[in-house]
Amino acid sequence: MNASKNILITGGAGFIGSHVVRLFVNKYPNYHIYNLDTLTYAGNLENLSDIEGRSNYTFVKLNICDTFSLSKFFDLVEFDGIIHLAAESHVDRSISNPGAFIETNILGTVNLLNLARNQWKDKLEGKRFYHISTDEVYGSLGDTGYFTESTAYDPRSPYSSSKASSDHLVRAYHHTYKMPVVITNCSNNYGPNQFPEKLIPLVINNIKTKKALPVYGKGLNIRDWLYVEDHAAAIDLVFHNGKNGDTYNIGGSNEWKNIELVKKLCQIMDTKLGREAGESEKLITYVTDRAGHDMRYAIDSSKIQNELGWKPSVNFEQGLEKTVDWYLANQAWMDNILSGEYEKYYEAQYKER
Repeated sequence: MNASKNILITGGAGFIGSHVVRLFVNKYPNYHIYNLDTLTYAGNLENLSDIEGRSNYTFVKLNICDTFSLSKFFDLVEFDGIIHLAAESHVDRSISNPGAFIETNILGTVNLLNLARNQWKDKLEGKRFYHISTDEVYGSLGDTGYFTESTAYDPRSPYSSSKASSDHLVRAYHHTYKMPVVITNCSNNYGPNQFPEKLIPLVINNIKTKKALPVYGKGLNIRDWLYVEDHAAAIDLVFHNGKNGDTYNIGGSNEWKNIELVKKLCQIMDTKLGREAGESEKLITYVTDRAGHDMRYAIDSSKIQNELGWKPSVNFEQGLEKTVDWYLANQAWMDNILSGEYEKYYEAQYKER
């Protein structure tokens, strides 16, 4: 049986964070999981409605940039570990509003580092600050090669630059203050509960409603796709077994050109919806390419596989089928997102308690 621990998960109402929170609440009943989220547009407590009544789970509505309130919270609870997922993460939004990314991803991370350092002081044994980052900090690859843990940073967008900065700060706190940290850099995630501004849920919903399927440029940009539950399993392994000060790259080994991915989703959706083959592909619309659009991301995840025994549990085609099935079975969730009704869930479930 696992020893009793207090674990703080930031950004736990978001896409990846909600899967991590659920995994830890269910797998470690002796841990008390504190889910800290400010509930911006991407934070949705409906993602966790199945576990919100569990005795080892507490939701806390706080912004990691609110130093005063965050400090007061740390005065109330002593944490054994922090899994830091809270971040602004959509590249398009970072291009139109870079300041929000600087504030949350850099200053918010420093706030957490300072509070953890102050709370743990000389009691570092058994503590862990786990920072989740992205493969986008490495820049863009050519036709060959893979990102490894030693790849030089070369961020190209305000988003990836802000994440690169936070990565460097976490490492600096390890080297300067001996903070027990680990960092992971992951490839593009997909799966249930993803906010529909992201490519896969956007395409699924637009196919269903017969709206245009926007594809940047010629759709030749390549991404490595990772099923979100496989990512959560990797986070579990790194949190418990990763080496202090180390970085682990997590990838799905599923490289797809954007246009090929969109066409694959069209094929799956036509079958699921009983449409004539090729009908949904007619919705594809090419739009002006994103500024500074990286051409290719691909991760070498051999380190986490060899050292910690992690590997993806589903291939991409299986994962896409599972993802499509989830969205088709959860239209009410999508409707709440698109209408903005999901933002009222906190008010109804928590505010009046």
